[in-house]
Amino acid sequence: MESREYLEKELLIVKEWEKEQKGLWFWDRIGRLPFKILDKVTPAFIQKKLGIVLDEIGSYIQTGGKYLTKESTIIEKLQAQKAELKITNLEDVSKKVPLQTMDRVSQDIKKSGSNLATVQGASTGIGGIFTLAIDIPLLLGMSIKTLQDIAVAYGYNPRDKQERIFIVKCLQFTTSDIVGKKTLLKELENMSLPGSESKREIASELQGWREVVYTYRDQFGWKKLLQMVPVAGIIFGAFTNRSMISDIADTGMMLYKKRRIEERMMDNVPVD
Repeated sequence: MESREYLEKELLIVKEWEKEQKGLWFWDRIGRLPFKILDKVTPAFIQKKLGIVLDEIGSYIQTGGKYLTKESTIIEKLQAQKAELKITNLEDVSKKVPLQTMDRVSQDIKKSGSNLATVQGASTGIGGIFTLAIDIPLLLGMSIKTLQDIAVAYGYNPRDKQERIFIVKCLQFTTSDIVGKKTLLKELENMSLPGSESKREIASELQGWREVVYTYRDQFGWKKLLQMVPVAGIIFGAFTNRSMISDIADTGMMLYKKRRIEERMMDNVPVD
């Protein structure tokens, strides 16, 4: 049984992380430069790829498309961590799996995703601008998969449209400025509320999904711009891809962990 004191302590850690998000590193400040500047120096075919990214995210919200992950893979990892439990579905995960086990599996997801992103960024950075178009959709897929895997690790179903919206909001949160992060935290809290009111708010979010990902596109495009130089793109590609997946994983872990803690505090769910 996870004590209320333990859950409150873990929730405090998440809230401290949220406070830390109010500051921006210099690297991130560069990424806030007006996208019009980026428009002028980014080749047309890269702009087209960024447009496809927007369309693919819209499709992902609506249907899940080609990005849906396999829950069974993550459930098997959780089962391996807690062999004494019988974990066969997401309901088992949400009710039986201890928070510490969820954290460990999520950390493994972050580590493997960051390592893969480093190799991918380096390999697609070899040709600079000529291979950048390949890297863009690959990194988008990795970002979504990482968040979906973390969602499953905390017992949430990424096949649910509400969860897919939550995942896209996590993408946006990772690259938003201070004001944007505050707004998104409020929106994400509302999405976690039970009842018809929260569902109506979630439904309204579908109407403006393009706006949801504009900030993500801006930051994404600026960081990828540094990867356009051949050879040097290996370093930039490896660093930007690794840092992006790492940041996205941290966001997903903290926000999904917060939801699971609050739900257990509300329901007082016993955990072996």
